[in-house]
Amino acid sequence: MRYFIEFSYNGKNYFGYQIQPDAISVQEELEKALSTILREEIKTTGAGRTDTGVHAKKIFAHFDTEKVLNDDLPRRLNSFLPPDISVKRIFQVKDDFHARFDATYRTYEYYISLEKNPFTQEFAWQHWKRPLDINKMNEACKILFEYEDFTSFAKLHTDNKTNLCKMYKAEWEQNGSELKFTVSANRFLRNMVRAIVGTMVEIGSGKMKPEDLRKVIEDKHRNAAGTSAPAHGLYLVDVGYEFD
Repeated sequence: MRYFIEFSYNGKNYFGYQIQPDAISVQEELEKALSTILREEIKTTGAGRTDTGVHAKKIFAHFDTEKVLNDDLPRRLNSFLPPDISVKRIFQVKDDFHARFDATYRTYEYYISLEKNPFTQEFAWQHWKRPLDINKMNEACKILFEYEDFTSFAKLHTDNKTNLCKMYKAEWEQNGSELKFTVSANRFLRNMVRAIVGTMVEIGSGKMKPEDLRKVIEDKHRNAAGTSAPAHGLYLVDVGYEFD
């Protein structure tokens, strides 16, 4: 039987979600806890890979087992897992339902603090030395919807078969001294959101004009875009599925 698990994590202490040699990952901790409780080797498949230091408020993974799981499993898992990983629920799905390939959209949020704030320094990009023009940044957001090839924002030398993504939402909001960028698409390339944010900040700080974003995208080369924003300001906040 196949089960979906919904969970969240603070990515500060992890080298991303996916298991890596000689590096601690969220997947490793999750599989270790599941295998211990279920007394069998459990392998999970996540909805996607997050980079080192990136957080997830809502993410899914699937795993297979012949056991019938009871409602108490999330609580037991949370007792085994470290404090920075939390399981919300586990539920059965069709045997061929896939956490990664059946996802219809993914939504990220990126946070920027416009003032020096010791309480958010590990969870938002501290960008207080130079003002940002949110109107210009939102003007640039509209340009993103004109394109589907986002090669300029993709990490170099990856195994992506395509760099095409369909953008559903891209918007900056300001709440007091905090900026939040919300972006949603059917899929994202590695490092894509952080590269977009870094480029948007160059636009907001006046180093680039909003219309310059068209040339950045059309160049189809990572060097055309801005420097990647720091990982600790990025959160995966939702993954969409069409569940029966």
